[in-house]
Amino acid sequence: MASEDRHGLLERLRLAIEAGEGDLIKDGQLLPERELMKTFGVGRRAIRDMLRTLEIEGMLFRRQGLGTFIKVIESKSTNIPSLTNRTSPQDIIEVRQEIEPILARLSADRATLLDIEQMKQFVRRAGEATSARQYERWDSAFHAKIAESVRNTLFWGVFDLVNSVRAEQRWISARDRVFSQELNEKLLKQHSDIISAIEARDPPAAELAMRKHLVTASSRIS
Repeated sequence: MASEDRHGLLERLRLAIEAGEGDLIKDGQLLPERELMKTFGVGRRAIRDMLRTLEIEGMLFRRQGLGTFIKVIESKSTNIPSLTNRTSPQDIIEVRQEIEPILARLSADRATLLDIEQMKQFVRRAGEATSARQYERWDSAFHAKIAESVRNTLFWGVFDLVNSVRAEQRWISARDRVFSQELNEKLLKQHSDIISAIEARDPPAAELAMRKHLVTASSRIS
């Protein structure tokens, strides 16, 4: 296991999480860090970095003193596949344009230096993407990090629901069809503008930068 690179280990963890159970997961809970270290042949820091990435991507959550668990949307009233089938591209655009600028504004007041550094990391990784799928992974992580940095459970719940609809296969395929390097570069520049406003602790600028970004992003599925 020691020869596996970080990307390979992350992919193995993602597959285990998607499967729900297996050698790495029991009753919805990931193995303790010390066992993951032994399984993968890496140190505690490497394991924690990977878990932090997966947590930001919305695949895991931690409970202090209890461990790390698979994140599952549990709702009797909301069925994601059903909601996806009844949701139009304009519905997604409209909701995102109302919610995410507010999240960016609040993030400018509340994001920690670590939050901001992770945002930058995700934008860098998106810039290295060679396919639409790779870009989507890091773009999603970037927007999720902004939402997470606000530290408001209800805002996060609304964001996560919208993001779950966007993550369904037909929406991913729709965005794949219009992916281009030119559009990618424009979106990345706008990501950097959002981070700059958040880092400058300028809420109005962060909100405006996010609004501009979402107008551009909406062209991918409209």
